[in-house]
Amino acid sequence: MVVAIITGASRGLGYALSAGLAGAGWDLVTDARTAAELDAATQRLRSGGARVVAVPGDVTDPVHRRELVAAAGRLGGPDLLVNNAGILGPSPQPALAAYPLDVLREVYEVNTVAPLALIQLALPALRERRGAIVTVTSDAAVEPYPGWGGYGSAKAAAEQASRVLAAEEPDVRVWAVDPGDLRTRMHQEAFPGEDIGDRPPPESVVPAFLRLLADAPPSGRIRLTDLAAAR
Repeated sequence: MVVAIITGASRGLGYALSAGLAGAGWDLVTDARTAAELDAATQRLRSGGARVVAVPGDVTDPVHRRELVAAAGRLGGPDLLVNNAGILGPSPQPALAAYPLDVLREVYEVNTVAPLALIQLALPALRERRGAIVTVTSDAAVEPYPGWGGYGSAKAAAEQASRVLAAEEPDVRVWAVDPGDLRTRMHQEAFPGEDIGDRPPPESVVPAFLRLLADAPPSGRIRLTDLAAAR
């Protein structure tokens, strides 16, 4: 069996990817900060026959990160780590000139530091199993959108960490995966009061994500819309 750790798996993209992997026969270790939401998501995943270990908690907590990797170890060891959990920051998002620095530190802690910390814990098993790491990123990491300086720069830092990690870890695939604009709660928070109903749902990118895992291209930045268009 193949095992994946997926953070932020109670809703949105994280849940959609979890459901896609479960349908493809993966065993899962999932997390989310809200235990009730994670439990509901887990019940839906298990109803389809998937083996899911749910570990509620915050990815910024070192104890919680160790619990995630230990749970994957009990299933045989992780073949895939999906760093999906993240936070937007203030809504509406402020310009950098007025960005509260204490909040900026939290945005970096969740979106940049915690994913690397979890990678460090999972790397020994991922090396041994020649596994893969997915860090969910955004076009805000590479485009200078006004108002996206906090979230975007944190994702840019995570992407650069992925590039360096790929150079240092030749036995592990390391992908920064841009799913595109999706109809998620976080995306709605970025545009308060606006209708984002024209964005595709998170499950629309699952086939491209599964194709990424099946094709296993070299480490790098991956836009799921490009994979879908190339089909």
